[in-house]
Amino acid sequence: MGEDEEDRRPVPAAGGDPPGLPVGPVTLNVGGTFYSTTLETLTRFPDSMLGAMFRGPRPARTDRRGHYVIDRDGKAFRHVLNFLRLGRLDLPEGYPELALLRAEADFYQIRPLLAELSRLAAERRRRRAGAVLHADVDGRERLLHFTVRRGPQDYGLSTCPLRVFTANVFCTDGQFLALLAARLGQAGGAGPRLSHLAEAESNHRLGDGAAREEGSGQELRPAVPAEEEEAGRSRHHLRLEWAPRPPGLPEAEYAKQKVRPLRTAPPDAREVATAAEFLEEVLKAALDQGFRVDSVFPDPEDILNSRSLRFVRH
Repeated sequence: MGEDEEDRRPVPAAGGDPPGLPVGPVTLNVGGTFYSTTLETLTRFPDSMLGAMFRGPRPARTDRRGHYVIDRDGKAFRHVLNFLRLGRLDLPEGYPELALLRAEADFYQIRPLLAELSRLAAERRRRRAGAVLHADVDGRERLLHFTVRRGPQDYGLSTCPLRVFTANVFCTDGQFLALLAARLGQAGGAGPRLSHLAEAESNHRLGDGAAREEGSGQELRPAVPAEEEEAGRSRHHLRLEWAPRPPGLPEAEYAKQKVRPLRTAPPDAREVATAAEFLEEVLKAALDQGFRVDSVFPDPEDILNSRSLRFVRH
């Protein structure tokens, strides 16, 4: 008899324990995701469904390898199992599937987990109700010098202004920043991917190239992925830098500078070419999420010409 088969042998009716309970590690097949744990962990709350399931007769539903089958969401069960292990809810900051996890906790009838999820949901509602949003954008013009080939042995020097935009968005609601980053294409292939709402931060940097900013003597900085910029990361702050390609700058020279354009995500994909267009995207996203423009900043009559917007959500 193999080791796995020995672990699944029925337990003799001794010491008051019902026969048929597993000995050693218990393997669960939850919606196709496998977990290995102990009987003690699964029965931490005896009045829960799991507690009843593993303190009574051996459950009938097992797969051909003897794994206990539970037809529920396998990804969410990770947090259920960690709660059983630790006795506390340890979710990533801004965890986006709170409603799903609550449904799973209700299915398993783990009352302490349901109470903790209710507390967390109330805290999120409180934060969202009093959220503040501030966005500003600035543009700097850099004069680039590059060589243009006019013929086999004919080269000339040309210049072209490159407009570089820097935007900073601060919001007390980190979930809104994640939505805004996705709206601006920063959660897809063009920019750093956001793994969960607790890490809603994207940062496009200017790159190393042959061109120099006139009068500065400094080369543009190399592109650095946001994942490598651990210092100063904040789920409440989104920083973006981008530079649209001017008509006078050849595409090959633009690529050499390693700067990037900023585009909105599909289905309404378009390039954000000006500061006003960036703030328009922020405005639309903010209004969709229940924000309202602050009544005193900026002047409502000058909102389209502003370089800074402030919003509140009551």
